[in-house]
Amino acid sequence: MPIREYRASDAKNSCDDCREGFEHIEGIEAKPLESCPRCGAAIQRQFSTPNVGGSQSGLDQRAKGAGFTKYGKLGSGEYEKKF
Repeated sequence: MPIREYRASDAKNSCDDCREGFEHIEGIEAKPLESCPRCGAAIQRQFSTPNVGGSQSGLDQRAKGAGFTKYGKLGSGEYEKKF
């Protein structure tokens, strides 16, 4: 189930939770919430970036073993070979 982010439409008429924004777990087919579950103020669903972190599954080691090359950015237009 995806985690959706919501924020108050009008910060003046809202509680601390929806003014600062909150997360809500809901089904993929669920309609977006229209009001804050705590205070009832109007809220809007926010766009958020997916959580894409470092490899925890050994992907780098498998890629290296398969002969791939990985580069890391050093600066503007500069890259260094990691493996």
